[in-house]
Amino acid sequence: MLTAIFVVVGYLCGSMPWGYWLVRVFRREDIRTKGSGNIGASNVWRLYGRYLGLPVVLLDTLKGFAPALAATLVVGHGTGVLTGAAAMLGHYRPLFMKFQKGGKMVATAGGAFLGIAPAVGGLAAAVWVVVFFTLRYPSLASIVSALSLGLWSWLLGYPWPVTAFGGVAAAGVIVLHRANLKRLVRGEENRSTLWRRWWRKGPKAANPSASL
Repeated sequence: MLTAIFVVVGYLCGSMPWGYWLVRVFRREDIRTKGSGNIGASNVWRLYGRYLGLPVVLLDTLKGFAPALAATLVVGHGTGVLTGAAAMLGHYRPLFMKFQKGGKMVATAGGAFLGIAPAVGGLAAAVWVVVFFTLRYPSLASIVSALSLGLWSWLLGYPWPVTAFGGVAAAGVIVLHRANLKRLVRGEENRSTLWRRWWRKGPKAANPSASL
């Protein structure tokens, strides 16, 4: 029963579309009609800068982290995994947006792993940073980082549900980035210039490869 409660809470937390809400409140615009159309942090940051992008990054991460951490501490890793997966599902198909298309789960997945297995989440985040600042493809950074989750979990000796969750999370991220993968193979994926204007605040045309 307690596991079921945590799973429901995880889904409800994941369903909070902070990218959509914050842009609506502060800019009176619908993020789904701007840039890549994604409600995640990457698209918000490109369009509106750090003052909206950074809060969305933190909130999208927190909505995976908080319920997964609570479930892991109170019940165990198995319940933490189910709760983190529910938060990711909520981010992808948010209840508060009538189950319409949400984000690509990257920040929420990262937050869930920080709650369930902090070392795994931290190492995967480091992989994202290295790939992004080296190659400047946010989508590729997200995919490689997600693929590393199961590996880090296995190497660090976490319980099998955590390692399995890493594989499932990676599969979900890859599926949601399949259009980006096709562009990468064709050499058509745009490199991000976000690192050059990391702390800029004004609107700018969005890159279509938003991945968070």
